[in-house]
Amino acid sequence: MIESKITRRYRRLKAPKSALVAWKTADQKEVSHVRTIALGGLFIQTKNPAKSGSILQMLIVTPRGDLRVRANVRSVVEGEGMGVAITSMEQEDRGKLDRWLKHLAETEELAITLA
Repeated sequence: MIESKITRRYRRLKAPKSALVAWKTADQKEVSHVRTIALGGLFIQTKNPAKSGSILQMLIVTPRGDLRVRANVRSVVEGEGMGVAITSMEQEDRGKLDRWLKHLAETEELAITLA
């Protein structure tokens, strides 16, 4: 069996349990938890994921403020959720997301150091 290694542009971080995302497609609306997040995308926990290839409009709730984002569903794990790639967001929202991710990374590294 050959394993394929996925190369990611941005480091994935485990999202805090409080991380929520409101998302919608043309025919579906839901509020879900975020499992992992990166500057390039996130994994959304949902029992009813959108179809692969769907375009999502999202509102990500963060301690730094809400972020409005457009994304494309890249992968679906039935019964678990979907991986989405961020396709566009305002520059201000990108800055908020970047600062939040840096804070999450620092917190994660501190937890590893103290363990």
